[in-house]
Amino acid sequence: MQNDFKSFLDEKVELYNQPSFIPDDPISIPHQFSKKQDIEISGLFAATLAWGQRKTIINKCNELMKMMDHAPHDFILNHAENDLKQFLTFKHRTFNPTDTLFFIDFLKSHYQKHDSLETAFTNDAQGDMEVYLSNFHNTLFEHPDAPDRTRKHVATPVRKSACKRLNMYLRWMVRKDNKEVDFGIWNTIQPSQLICPLDVHVERVAKRLGLLQRKQTDWRAALELSENLRELDPQDPVKYDFALFGIGVMEKF
Repeated sequence: MQNDFKSFLDEKVELYNQPSFIPDDPISIPHQFSKKQDIEISGLFAATLAWGQRKTIINKCNELMKMMDHAPHDFILNHAENDLKQFLTFKHRTFNPTDTLFFIDFLKSHYQKHDSLETAFTNDAQGDMEVYLSNFHNTLFEHPDAPDRTRKHVATPVRKSACKRLNMYLRWMVRKDNKEVDFGIWNTIQPSQLICPLDVHVERVAKRLGLLQRKQTDWRAALELSENLRELDPQDPVKYDFALFGIGVMEKF
């Protein structure tokens, strides 16, 4: 029975983990770029803004990339003060100009010292996902002038959050395969460590399939689902995000 179930989900991964998945998903934003840092920066904004209708998310991210002259890394490092005025009009749901300008300031500070955003998660040390996600939150908000309002846009396991959007971002950056959807450009964090992004579609399908029992949508639920997926594929458990999401969204399961 377990083999049949694994085969069923593996077939769904194969079906949805394809380049045809990209255009209608926020991952289409970092796919506009080939430079590592451009992928990291555009991906972070796309994941952070990923709530609501996917079409709206993509449109808002494209608007943001246009403001950065479609060269986010170069813009982050080399913008003048005057270049930031345009962001005073940028808003997506509750993500407002204060949040956008704080992200830009953080990214400039980070990339002046580091080649990759991966180090904001790892702090150049081995750990587990709880450590990495907490590191990122702490690194982001270590500045004394960090606005309190921006904290609600960046989840952390310390607050028991499922960290859906950051786990999605990490899937994009870390997973390695030959399907050309996820980028696999980070090497310290391993695919085997990833936690499945627990959005409403994935959660619903996971419960229907018996992969998730916990009622609350929190960090423990994300861990429970990921542990069950790890039994199906210890090295690449989060590939099943494609299956669960696809079954939920495309097949309306």
